[in-house]
Amino acid sequence: MTSTAYRSVWVSDVHLGSRACRAGLLLDFLKHHRCETLYLIGDIIDLESLRQTFFWPVSHTEVLSLLLKKSQEGTRIVYVPGNHDEDMRALVGTRFGNIEVLRRCIHTTANGRRLLVSHGDEFDGVIRHNTLAMLLGSAAYRVLLAANRFAHWLRERTGRPYWSLAQHVKSRLGKAMRYVRDFERASLRAAREAQVDGVVCGHIHKADLRERDGLLYCNDGDWVESCTALVEDSQGELSLVTWRPQIAVAPIAAAVQDAA
Repeated sequence: MTSTAYRSVWVSDVHLGSRACRAGLLLDFLKHHRCETLYLIGDIIDLESLRQTFFWPVSHTEVLSLLLKKSQEGTRIVYVPGNHDEDMRALVGTRFGNIEVLRRCIHTTANGRRLLVSHGDEFDGVIRHNTLAMLLGSAAYRVLLAANRFAHWLRERTGRPYWSLAQHVKSRLGKAMRYVRDFERASLRAAREAQVDGVVCGHIHKADLRERDGLLYCNDGDWVESCTALVEDSQGELSLVTWRPQIAVAPIAAAVQDAA
């Protein structure tokens, strides 16, 4: 099996333990890609969902087994827990072989750019300031994900290509788009305060790669809706890739877009 080699790969919002997780696609992606450093930046295991209803198919165990195998074969894995696996933050500062657990960190690309790496829930004003809005939003999102799973199943049964209903709906909601813009501004403000060149995060399930006001905003997306990852090549160039069944890597942002 041929594989693509990268200097670094960022993956987040896998949500193992949730019915919404696209574990099969992630397994396929991990099997086709090698890297020196793999960043797992939050919500890898959905402990929140597991507390409500236990769901753990074999494919979810296979994802963890493959990650462990990669670490044993020499891949450095940096795990930055998120809000759905925040219990793992008790392990911050510990190391297990090639796996280290950090609250946040700075990544330096091959071409010298310094990037703040964080899950991103710390930039989320809804989580930090409005519990009622968070609960209402979570309930609506669970309904949307249930519809999304049905859409996946129906399209697979009819032989149609992958398509995310959840992404389609959110892209047409003005309130959702304002939330994304506010999140982006908050994350870039944190990068500016840290005196670095940009930020890499996840959390909002909206992959993006852009430069704004001289700072780089990178969101690696998720493995529930968009099934995307952020990658760095040997020259330090960053791009987003999306992974689809029976389709090779499809760049969705081969170069940084200036959206200023």
